[in-house]
Amino acid sequence: IFISRDGGNRKYSSVLAPGHHEGLKKSGDQGISSWDWNLSGQHSTYHALFPRAWTVYDGEPDPDLKISCRQISPFIPHNYRDSSLPASVFVYTLVNTGRDRAKVSLLLTWANSIGGVSHHSGGHINEPFMTAKDNPPVTFAIAACETQNVNVTVLPVFGLSDGNCVTAREMWGTMVQGGQFERGNFDAGPSMPSSGDTICAAVSASTWVEAHGRCTVAFALAWSSPKVKFQKGCTYHRRYTKFYGTSERSAINLVHDALKKYKWWEEEIEKWQNPILHDERLPEWYKFTLFNELYFLVAGGTVWTDGEAPVFDEKLSPGSNHQKSTKAVNNNSSNIVATKNNHVSFSGIELNNGDEKIIPSFPAEHDSTTCDSIHGHDTPQPGPLLLPQGGPENVGKFLYLEGVEYIMWCTYDVHFYASFALLDLFPKIELSIQRDFARAVLCEDRRKVKFLADGTWGIRKVKGAVPHDLGTHDPWHEMNAYNIHDTSKWKDLNPKFVLQVYRDFAATGDMSFGRDVWPAVCAAMDYMEQFDRDGDGLIENDGFPDQTYDAWTVHGVSAYCGCLWLAALQAAATMAHRLGDHAFAEKCKIKFLKAKHVFEAELWNGSYFNYDSGTSSNSRSIQADQLAGQWYTASSGLPSLFDEGRIRSTLQKIFEFNVMRVKGGRMGAVNGMKPDGKVDESCMQSREIWTGVTYSVAATMLLHGMEYQAFTTAEGIFIAGWSEEGYGYWFQTPEGWTTDGHYRSLIYMRPLAIWAMQWALSPPKTILEAPKINMMDRIFISPLTLRTPNETCVRKIAPKSACFGNTVFHCEC
Repeated sequence: IFISRDGGNRKYSSVLAPGHHEGLKKSGDQGISSWDWNLSGQHSTYHALFPRAWTVYDGEPDPDLKISCRQISPFIPHNYRDSSLPASVFVYTLVNTGRDRAKVSLLLTWANSIGGVSHHSGGHINEPFMTAKDNPPVTFAIAACETQNVNVTVLPVFGLSDGNCVTAREMWGTMVQGGQFERGNFDAGPSMPSSGDTICAAVSASTWVEAHGRCTVAFALAWSSPKVKFQKGCTYHRRYTKFYGTSERSAINLVHDALKKYKWWEEEIEKWQNPILHDERLPEWYKFTLFNELYFLVAGGTVWTDGEAPVFDEKLSPGSNHQKSTKAVNNNSSNIVATKNNHVSFSGIELNNGDEKIIPSFPAEHDSTTCDSIHGHDTPQPGPLLLPQGGPENVGKFLYLEGVEYIMWCTYDVHFYASFALLDLFPKIELSIQRDFARAVLCEDRRKVKFLADGTWGIRKVKGAVPHDLGTHDPWHEMNAYNIHDTSKWKDLNPKFVLQVYRDFAATGDMSFGRDVWPAVCAAMDYMEQFDRDGDGLIENDGFPDQTYDAWTVHGVSAYCGCLWLAALQAAATMAHRLGDHAFAEKCKIKFLKAKHVFEAELWNGSYFNYDSGTSSNSRSIQADQLAGQWYTASSGLPSLFDEGRIRSTLQKIFEFNVMRVKGGRMGAVNGMKPDGKVDESCMQSREIWTGVTYSVAATMLLHGMEYQAFTTAEGIFIAGWSEEGYGYWFQTPEGWTTDGHYRSLIYMRPLAIWAMQWALSPPKTILEAPKINMMDRIFISPLTLRTPNETCVRKIAPKSACFGNTVFHCEC
């Protein structure tokens, strides 16, 4: 910022960032350390309410000028167009508290770089956006909105070292002297620096602010990277390209539209947030944390494609030289550009990668022939596509990482917790993810994989098993990047799939979705029969960490997996009834009635459910997550699995021991606690406090009328992770921390489970109006089914029919 008062006799200039740049004012330095770094930060504040944030500079660097920067991202629930746009707006409000008018110039600069050492690779070009060029994979644009009171100028290129036509030092001097650049810069031609130089661009917006007056200046940033390329060669177009195309003009149009639409974005954001913010029943900390945890949906490595066919780069196919291909990608050419159009001035960066070969016949979801030719293996593919092929229901495909340290796409056992955020705010994306996993259930990938925990080998993907994740290097087509354990033997993934599908089906009322995924639900349930070793209807764990707590061994019947299984049986029976598959409904009810009796007989100890039925030292531990199945049951409008007294007794035990006996409840719920009040130290995960699990436990408490316990439990995560007295984990909430605050896995998916609390507080109308009678009682058990409980029933459902009135099925519609 550059401020001039009293005819230029009083001037202030500073980078709007506290602290000092390394190498400040080194003799002869031509880079950004030569700029003025005059902000102490003592009078500056920052606060956030995602997707907006405010930075206020109160009297810095000019004691008579208050500067407020409002940052806005287009994250708008149920808006699948604007929410996909790679753009952000920065609105500066300038308030002159002095007695004389002030000329104020704001400067936005951008380096021609995508991070790392890319700015040293050479061949970068600066030029105006005047002519069309080849399709570039990356374009950045920065812009300011020119109005009657705001004058915008640009500097198309400056550098950070000697030898450039304009250095960073010289650019800063120009702004200090006059507060703007030459208008003729809009007609500047291309300029290319030598290799090793970093080139940048700048946009300046200047205005006069009268004494005791105010003025608003808006900047915008857009980044157009139309293609996302995975390591094994598949390339997809991002979602926003459906609206803006893939040309270099996209960044210009994006930044232009951002400046034109940001006021409407804010109106929509406020309509969404205000009912919660103005709800006096809710604690203040909860309101802020609820919205701010949503950062992960955009910062968690998110990839949102247009849902169309990918292209395939043969150079990156298996067997090729990956190092050579990587070098080719890194040797990018790039352009920094600047222009002015319709009172909006732009400056941006383009980066051009190598050409990809397009395979025109490659389907949106690989057919088996193409998949075999690419991967060189036999992978049977299911026939019907589960992704809607057109219209508003096709919102593309969506990926997000388990965490920035655990780079697996859509890790399913964790999405189980996080998915409430997507279902509440972007339900069509949630259904898209469930369709991907439904298709995956019916697939098999027989390539061999070594499992690190025990050194054994197995196949990558077993038919009928829900995959742990959608992969890393070739998502959707090479799943299960996780290879510590053989997750086809895990006991929680399949029940979690059934529970999520039913919850989404019940919440959206989407019968088409229900019919599409029903074969996968049946396959997932049938697959679990092998884990019922004694035929009592209840699955058993196998003496290794065979669930999301993948370092915490479980023996026999377990509270966590057993409860999930009971809930899945009830959900599957209810869904079968609603879809008209009564034979399968009968089968699930028989198992449920048997399994429920065994579960309670094995694990209920009078006040909570034991960790497992084994004889280990921690078998009687109090697991915070033991009612995960009941949580989903209540969230889906289904009748409770257990007597209400037992549920509340268990939750109260968790509150008193796992929550309140750890730093007085100021850290969240520890995963495992011994009955004597000592933390379960049997493994790393038993002694950790998991942020997302704590939120889910709080949601369960809310569902059962325990509001005080719920908010006290969840507040521990806020205190330890988000408050000023905590450990500083804001916008990087980890998977968990120990009782002394040491974290594991920053920027993690599971904390999105705080939206399960909001779901419990304000469930959708479809859940509220669900039949209150026990759906299980509506399922007729025939004598034939009682005699042959393992008989397989027909489950093919016509994909186009509105109901099943004229078939062997009779659905509720």
